[in-house]
Amino acid sequence: MSEVLLDLVDIKKSFGDVEVLKGISLGIHKGEFITLLGSSGCGKTTTLRIIAGLETPDSGKVLLDGKDITDMEPHKRDVNTVFQNYALFPHMTVAANVGYGLKIRKVPKETIASEVEKALQLVQLPGYDKRMPSELSGGQRQRVAIARAIVNHPQVLLLDEPLGALDLQLRRQMQLELKRLQKKLGITFIYITHDQEEAINMSDRIVVMNEGVFEQIGTPDEVYNTPKSSFVARFIGNANIITCQRDGRAVTLAVRSENILINDPDNCPYTATVLEKSFAGGMLRVVLRLQSGEEIVASRHGINIKTEVGETVHTGWNPEHAVEVEE
Repeated sequence: MSEVLLDLVDIKKSFGDVEVLKGISLGIHKGEFITLLGSSGCGKTTTLRIIAGLETPDSGKVLLDGKDITDMEPHKRDVNTVFQNYALFPHMTVAANVGYGLKIRKVPKETIASEVEKALQLVQLPGYDKRMPSELSGGQRQRVAIARAIVNHPQVLLLDEPLGALDLQLRRQMQLELKRLQKKLGITFIYITHDQEEAINMSDRIVVMNEGVFEQIGTPDEVYNTPKSSFVARFIGNANIITCQRDGRAVTLAVRSENILINDPDNCPYTATVLEKSFAGGMLRVVLRLQSGEEIVASRHGINIKTEVGETVHTGWNPEHAVEVEE
């Protein structure tokens, strides 16, 4: 892994009596695509605003390339932000919007024109320079906002739920384009979202946040397959949380729905009743009630599990697919 570019050191932040960030620390590497993932109110946007300089922490430090920028004004930081609402100037052309930051810095007009053209090429909008924002689709406006952010060649690009206003198909397309763009530019991306799919599909690492703390930091594979807590297991992929005996002691296990077995002769020691069976987007979902009263979910892609509602079945899981977690 490359060297640390941005370092958050024991950041704390409160608004009135509400403690929003409770001493978070994180090292972000050069060229990394890292996602802060969490539900509304977990502190992810406050973290982004502190990195951008739009909020000041109560304590702790923000270091960029080894330099303390905690109290530095936003426009002096080598950091740009892309917001969900695009924030384009409606009275300016696409070219004027993209080149606005360079104009403020008094960059020569010829250089601005060249840099704007390059940025529009990167976001796949060549020839759109003379259009107005009102003439663009939502996805095109988002691309213009990204072009405006990257034209300054920042060390760090912050993206605050930038795809949240787009429809599902366009959002998935933009996920691929953003990842492609990030790899091509080599800029460090810090992405904010509550969408698990976005985080898993795009990130080098995911930071799962909950009530102002980092529950787990790891690769998509690590947070999905080896969650450290029941919160992470439920939030990333909605795992089954099951209390049972393991090696003579009561433990809490996380088992993904695709790893729940039904009527497997080797790994199904529990009896269950089928409560529900439904299809959703090519996924078969079967809800089971164990004798203990706990409900678990088994799922399969494109495979019909031969059970009916009300039927008694045997269920369980391969021990290799059960991860012990903290409550």
